[in-house]
Amino acid sequence: MADERRADAGGAAEAGRAGGLPSVARSGRTRWRSRAASVARRLPEPWGFVLAVFAGSKLVLSLVGVLVLAAWDGVPGAPPADETGMRAQQEAISSHRWFSLWFAWDSFLYDHLARLPLDRPWPDFGFPLLYPFLARPLAPLLGGHAAWALLLVSNVALVFQLYFAYRLGGRLLGGAGPDDGRRAVRYLLLLPTAFLFQAALTESLFVCLALAAFWYAERSRWLLVGVAGYFLAMSRSVGFLVVVPLALVLLREHGWRAGPRAWPALLRQGWPLLLVPAGWLTFMAFCRWQSGDWFAYQHTQETGWGIRLQNPLAVAGSALFGGNSADALRVWLAVAMLAVAAVGLRRRADWPYLLYTLVVVLVPLSMGPPVYKSLLRYLLAAFPVAFVLARWARRPGLDGWLTAALALLQGALFAVWLTYWTHLVI
Repeated sequence: MADERRADAGGAAEAGRAGGLPSVARSGRTRWRSRAASVARRLPEPWGFVLAVFAGSKLVLSLVGVLVLAAWDGVPGAPPADETGMRAQQEAISSHRWFSLWFAWDSFLYDHLARLPLDRPWPDFGFPLLYPFLARPLAPLLGGHAAWALLLVSNVALVFQLYFAYRLGGRLLGGAGPDDGRRAVRYLLLLPTAFLFQAALTESLFVCLALAAFWYAERSRWLLVGVAGYFLAMSRSVGFLVVVPLALVLLREHGWRAGPRAWPALLRQGWPLLLVPAGWLTFMAFCRWQSGDWFAYQHTQETGWGIRLQNPLAVAGSALFGGNSADALRVWLAVAMLAVAAVGLRRRADWPYLLYTLVVVLVPLSMGPPVYKSLLRYLLAAFPVAFVLARWARRPGLDGWLTAALALLQGALFAVWLTYWTHLVI
C-alpha cells in the first residue's frame, strides 16, 4: 500500500509537471468560480441573481460597445458631423471607451447641472432635479468628477431596479417560484433600448422608483409608496401622474369600492399618495425660488424645445403617415408596446399597470413632434410590457425565440446608438 501511495504521488507530481501552468490556471479558475458561487449563495435571495445579472449585462454591453466603436473607426462619415462635439465630450470624461460610451447628449447637461452652484442663476428648468442632485454629494468622493457620480447613480439605481423587478414581476406572474422573478428581470433587460439603463441618464432611476412604488403598493405599505412616489415625481415630469395608477391599486385592494362609505378607509390608508404630486410641486417651488416663475419648466420647454401639449393620437398619426421612416419606426414601436399591454393587461387585476403604461407612453407623445427623437428612450418606462412578455414566455418553445428576437433588436439599436444615429434613440 505504501508503494502504491508513493507511485500515485509520483504520478500526480509528474502529471502536474507535464500540465505545467495551464493546470495551475485551470485550478485557479475553478477556485475563483467556487468562491464566487459560494459568495452568491450566502447573499439573501434574490441579491445573488440580481448582482450576477447586473455584472454580466454590464460586461457584455461594454465589450460589444467597444468592439462596435472600434469597427467603425475610420469609416467615412463616422461619427456624423453633428455628433463630433459629443464625441469630444466623451473623450474629456474618459479616454477609456468602455466607460465614456455611456455618456451621450443629456448626460452632459446633467453633468453641468450637478456642478452648478445654487447661488448663481439656474440656466435650465427643463430638467427635473433629482438625478443631478443625487450626484452632487458623490462627486467629491470621486475626485470632483460629477459625470462619474451620475453614472454611479444610474448603475446603483439599476441594481435596485432589478431587485424590485424580481420581486414585483414574480408576484404579478404568480409567485410560484424564483423562475418568474428571474424571467421578469430578463425581459426587462431585453426591452429594445434597455441598454440605456446602463447610461448616465435618468431611465434606470425613474424605472427603479416606479417599480418600488408599485411593489410597496402591492404589499399595502403606503407610506413607502408615498416616499418612492415623491422622488419619482422629482425625477421626471410624468412621474406625478403615476399617482393615478397607484390609486387604482389602492382601490383594487378595497374591492373596487369607491362610494362615499369607502372614502374614510381609502383616505386613512392612502393619504401618502399625496406625496407623489408633492414631488413635482417641490420642483415648481424651486422654479419659483430661482426665477420667480412657478411654471418656468413649462416656459423653457415651449420656447427652447417647441413642446406644446397636443393630442397624442394625432402626434402618433403624423409620424406613422408623415413620410419620415425614422419617426415612423419609433412610433410603431410605441404602438407595439401599447398593443402588448392592452392584450396582456386586460384582466381587471392588471388595470393599474395598463393605465400606467398608457400614461408613460401617451404623455410623451402629447408633447408633439419634438418628442420623436427621444421616444425610444421614454418607452423604457413601460416596465409592465416586460412582465407581459415574461408571462407569455412560459409557453413551451416561445421563450427562446422571443429572447433571441429581442436581443437582436436591442443589439441593432445599440450599434446604431453608438455609431451614426445616436439621436434615433435619444
